[in-house]
Amino acid sequence: MSKHHKLIIVGSGPAGLTAALYAARANLNPVVFEGIQPGGQLTITTEVENFPAFPNGILGPELMELFRQQAHKFGATSIYLDIVSVDFSARPFLLRTDKEEYSADAVIVATGASAKWLGISSEAEYMGYGVSACATCDGFFFRNLEVVVVGGGDTAIEEATFLSKFASKVTIVHRRDALRATKIMQDKAQKNPKIGFVWDSVIDEILGKNEGGKKAVTGVRLKNVKTGATSILRTDGVFMGIGHKPNTELFVGQLDMDPVGYIMTREGSTRTSIQGVFAAGDVADSIYRQAITAAGSGCKAAIDAERWLESQHD
Repeated sequence: MSKHHKLIIVGSGPAGLTAALYAARANLNPVVFEGIQPGGQLTITTEVENFPAFPNGILGPELMELFRQQAHKFGATSIYLDIVSVDFSARPFLLRTDKEEYSADAVIVATGASAKWLGISSEAEYMGYGVSACATCDGFFFRNLEVVVVGGGDTAIEEATFLSKFASKVTIVHRRDALRATKIMQDKAQKNPKIGFVWDSVIDEILGKNEGGKKAVTGVRLKNVKTGATSILRTDGVFMGIGHKPNTELFVGQLDMDPVGYIMTREGSTRTSIQGVFAAGDVADSIYRQAITAAGSGCKAAIDAERWLESQHD
């Protein structure tokens, strides 16, 4: 395989693979670097019920495989290696894996963002079975149930407020004795009769059951950070509201980013601060973070890249 390509796409979630589909149909023969864990955040999602055209829902990994098959059908190619460094200082752009160097006339960055987690083993065990980092994605499953939200900033309050539309009770667990969220967000949460608070506490363990292969969260063990005392709080779900981190370490010093690390794009497009480099999906979206919006921006990035490449030959 040639190591030079018209278009290289870095990332293989809904944004990257939709970009690959549109670019392939435009005869750009895109190459997608999917990494060693391809498919993005949807590969750790069990049931996806809010993606159009799947009224009965679909498993996250299955949905991503369908994305991939469709992109490949029209001529996209996947390479299951991680890009470890890039050089966007001159064209063609250079991208390196641990093994080889590739060059490209244009690049679409679609490396996504990762939810921040607690890092405890039970969290991973019940991921998708009551543990989530996306209220918009999973809140519907907790209608008339009790849930816990971890955090004290705007993200946690937004998640808790949204979940209160479905859940019978929402408990915010915060390691401090006051919220860090903006005043208007705090007021909204404190006036909401469904939202309660546990202060000065962290989740020590997520408790659950596994009956006949069916996992479910049943509660959390809380630890008071001031006294060290532990207690059990019954709950049906645990939502992480401690924020997201864009996967942009690779592009520091190469592309303009906001203070958090999201890639900045020009308004109304997917163009970055470097001509010929485009950004799509959660890597440039701190607001919506949905599979459908990521796919839409992947489409836009492919069209932007195609038009930009055409302009280079005028």
